[in-house]
Amino acid sequence: MLKGEAHSAGLHGFAAAVLRLVRTTAFRLALLYLAMFVLSVGLILGVVYRTTAGFLEQEIGETIALEVAGLQDHYRNYGLPGLVEVVRTRSAVPNNNSIYLLTTAAGSILAGNLSGWPAAVPNASGWTHFKVADYGGVTDRPSTAQAVTFTLPGQFRLLVGRDMSEIDQLRTRMFRSLGWILGATALLGLGGGLLMSRGAMRRIEAINRTTRQIMSGDLSERVPRFGGGDEMDRLAGNLNAMLDRIERLMTGMRQVTDSVAHDLRTPLTRLRSRIELALLHETEDPEVYRTVLQDTIAEADRLLATFTALLSIAEAESGAKRQDFVPVELAEVVELAADLYEPVAEERGQRLSLDIRARPTVRGNGQLLAQAVSNLLDNAIKYTPDGGIITLVLDGPAPGRAACIEVADNGPGIPAEMRDKVIQRFVRLDTARASPGNGLGLSLVDAVATLHGARLELGDNEPGLKVGLVFPPEARR
Repeated sequence: MLKGEAHSAGLHGFAAAVLRLVRTTAFRLALLYLAMFVLSVGLILGVVYRTTAGFLEQEIGETIALEVAGLQDHYRNYGLPGLVEVVRTRSAVPNNNSIYLLTTAAGSILAGNLSGWPAAVPNASGWTHFKVADYGGVTDRPSTAQAVTFTLPGQFRLLVGRDMSEIDQLRTRMFRSLGWILGATALLGLGGGLLMSRGAMRRIEAINRTTRQIMSGDLSERVPRFGGGDEMDRLAGNLNAMLDRIERLMTGMRQVTDSVAHDLRTPLTRLRSRIELALLHETEDPEVYRTVLQDTIAEADRLLATFTALLSIAEAESGAKRQDFVPVELAEVVELAADLYEPVAEERGQRLSLDIRARPTVRGNGQLLAQAVSNLLDNAIKYTPDGGIITLVLDGPAPGRAACIEVADNGPGIPAEMRDKVIQRFVRLDTARASPGNGLGLSLVDAVATLHGARLELGDNEPGLKVGLVFPPEARR
């Protein structure tokens, strides 16, 4: 009983596997290609048949028609005796495939090699196809003939035809071969379709298995690639790139959450402490309360600036602003930013130099681009020593780019090993922790660059930092 149940379960599993295979798109496509292939083979064999057996039948028909015309002329010239003599002579030729029969109106045989008039009814053109073996044909084996019949003056009937047994055998063999070829084609096509579907299912199942592991929480899993370079490998590459992006976003989200909890706890604690101290130390001096309120407002402004920067980064990374892209004159963006920050640089004894070498136009969001340039200038002014020089350069199209905005300073710069890290949220160098800020400036610039398809390049100004915002050629209007 257990053995029978196991056998039944095995059959059920096999049937389920075959059913899943039949329902796959690859198998359905294989069946479609199989049907087209079988149809093509059938058409080719049909053409071969028409050019062989069909051509032979046509040639035989033309030969019989010419012979009939000759016999009719002979009858008109020599009468019935002459026709009888010709038919007897031609019928007596050994191994002759020609069939003749000349009878009277009553059916008496005058000449020919048939023992009686065939019972087959001729068609409208006078042609008939019948079995010769029933009447003692020209060979010992059953054979068929195709002949034309007509009535001569005096109600004499004449039948002229050819033995069609060889052509009938050829036709039978061709039809049998056609059946075998179509059957073999169908079996090979079906087998190939099953193999193709099985291979496609194995690769798709690998993708499904990976996605299930990812949905269970393992974001490190990736779709395997089979190395063929086909569309499935390209799909796997795109899926892996998407998974890399998702993993980076998830990691960034966790880092942001940790950083927000860590970096905002201190200012919120200071905020609460100031308010609590003001309540504990009662005083009638309004200046004390004014000072506490001013410090509280300043601390709240810093917190709001942090959240505003986070919202701007999230908005840029979401890509929603891409729908609002319009042609933007980059020269107007950098001129506005330079006018805004030039007084700030002068207060610190610095010199802000603007160099517009071209006036390119790109498709983008002018507000976000202006905010990105402002962040670059704000960082440069913040970390450049008093008396330093800050350069803002706008360059035009060049090989591999549509435009480039570059901000350079002669401050302490950023070590090469830290340049990939400083664009992350809340990441600040040890030398910059004493300066006001939240570590979101370059993160926002990088998000704006990604939104516009541009790249953010950090380099060495020797000394100082050089930051470039390079727009791709497709960013042109």
